[in-house]
Amino acid sequence: MAAKIKNTYFEAELFRQRAFVAMLSVAVVMAALLFGYFNLQVLRFDEYREQADSNRVRLKPTMPARGLIYDRKGRLLTDNISAYRLELTPEQVDDIDATLQQLGKLVVLSKDDLRRFRRAMDSSRKFLPITVKLRLSEDEVAKFSVNRFRFPGVEVVPYLTRRYLYDDLFAHVIGYVARLDEADLKAMGDERYSVLTHTGKTGLERSYEEQLRGTIGYEEVETNARGRSLGVLKRHSSQAGTDLKLSIDVDLQKATVAAFGELTGSAVAVDPATGEVLAMVSLPSFNTNLFVNGISSVDYAALSTDPSQPLFNRNVRGGTPPGSTIKPFVALAGLESGLRKPEDTVYSSGEFFIPGQRRGYRDAHAGGHGTVNLYTSIAESVNTYYYKLAMDMGIVKFDAYMRRYGFGQPTGIDLIGEVAGTLPSPEWKRKRFKQPWYLGETVIAGIGQGYWVVTPLQLAQGTASLANGGRRIPLRLVHETRTGLNQPWQRLPAPKTTSIGATPAQLQAIRTGMEATMQTRRGTGWAIGLGSPYRIAGKTGTVQKISRRGSVSMDPRSLPLHLRHQALFIGYAPAEDPKIAVVVVVEHGGYGASTAGPIARKMMDAYLLPPPAAPPPVVAATENPND
Repeated sequence: MAAKIKNTYFEAELFRQRAFVAMLSVAVVMAALLFGYFNLQVLRFDEYREQADSNRVRLKPTMPARGLIYDRKGRLLTDNISAYRLELTPEQVDDIDATLQQLGKLVVLSKDDLRRFRRAMDSSRKFLPITVKLRLSEDEVAKFSVNRFRFPGVEVVPYLTRRYLYDDLFAHVIGYVARLDEADLKAMGDERYSVLTHTGKTGLERSYEEQLRGTIGYEEVETNARGRSLGVLKRHSSQAGTDLKLSIDVDLQKATVAAFGELTGSAVAVDPATGEVLAMVSLPSFNTNLFVNGISSVDYAALSTDPSQPLFNRNVRGGTPPGSTIKPFVALAGLESGLRKPEDTVYSSGEFFIPGQRRGYRDAHAGGHGTVNLYTSIAESVNTYYYKLAMDMGIVKFDAYMRRYGFGQPTGIDLIGEVAGTLPSPEWKRKRFKQPWYLGETVIAGIGQGYWVVTPLQLAQGTASLANGGRRIPLRLVHETRTGLNQPWQRLPAPKTTSIGATPAQLQAIRTGMEATMQTRRGTGWAIGLGSPYRIAGKTGTVQKISRRGSVSMDPRSLPLHLRHQALFIGYAPAEDPKIAVVVVVEHGGYGASTAGPIARKMMDAYLLPPPAAPPPVVAATENPND
């Protein structure tokens, strides 16, 4: 067998090729490794560092302090106090039911607490903490702290909770904050606010929510593998909410509530020159502190089923026919329209008849008032004068003037939900009842009866217009703000005013009639102003709940409470230089002169007169041992 010839050149070439491929492979792998390192360390460094930090660093939101609220003299009405809440993060808890059961042995968890937690858990993301209970007691905080290791995913978190220093005094002005829900978060339109626990629900707390809320901050907290905090790496401070200074005066607010006693109703006092609200009361009221950390179902049921409706804001959401308090405005419309001059007279026989009709419309006095002019028609509240004036004016012109004076539309007060009331008109009736308008409805509209609905705020704005020379000013409660305790107060821009169109002479005629109401013996408000060191201009009003039959006059105090008349009063003082305009509505109060007027007088006294001097201190007599 012949020996195999070895090709050394071919073998050497094959080796070189294999070596080249091997080296190329190594080079490619090295290049890939280098590129990978470059990608990790340079191109995607920030991304991977962020991911690594997310495992090591947790962002913890820091809640801003809610803005404080003060009265016009700088007295604190609301503040924020330290408290603790119990939070649970669902994705960090293996058995939520068992955990809640064990927690219930350390802290008191009511059915309301558990129901709110379940509702929040159903609508919240699993990685977000959910409040189990607000406002833990010191004893509960101590018990949980000792047993903290048994409850992974559960934390005690410090927070600031709202406190209302005057309980129910400003319930319908300031309103209250309560726990944030899905509807609130949707209205805010920003998921960042999901970390908030509370938001304004009513009153100024709601209408100024964005300013009061402040800006959320956060801390970068370093954690270990078990999620336990090791320390704070960086802080991004939150910004406290804006402070509000109200035009409300605490002393006048207190005096107004005291003047009502046990009566139900509402009252508003404003500065005629600026439209600033000096006092605003809706009674009965309620303790706003009940709502802050979750009102119990028992307490809420008691408030919501109370027939006197303490939760209802009578000034903003309520309304009543104005009765005779509308007469100064109807008289002004008669002057402006040229249908009347102040000295024009009308004869009041006690009953007014529309030509061609047999039905009579009565005056307050069965025998009538005799011949009256504009001044005496206001002072003595003569219905016949206004029956005839409204009929002569016609409902279309009547509506136009009443709308110019501010009725049938919101006043512009800085509260959410203000109603417009009802300014009666053929169009309104056709739309509401699908019925035509009758002349008799125009006649009774002239004395503030029929379909009329006005709010106390509208009457206050209108009364201020009569007092300030004919300017209609949007009402407001907040007149100064500041962005921090050390910052100066900034006055809000003055609201835009509109003229009601009356001349000074026409307004003076109405003011003279309103002064005669309070200053002359036949004036319906004469007894209210007795002994006053200042001159009052005003108008009383009574709204009947039942009609009078025949010639029989019935004392409303003898009727069941729900059938008694509404008592109203509007006025301002001092008459020659008005500083305050007041509206009082007493539900089921009988007559305006006997019920609403005296309340208004006490309000004016509280604002215009110096407080009574404090009695001298009583010095105890030195005991004589010889006695």
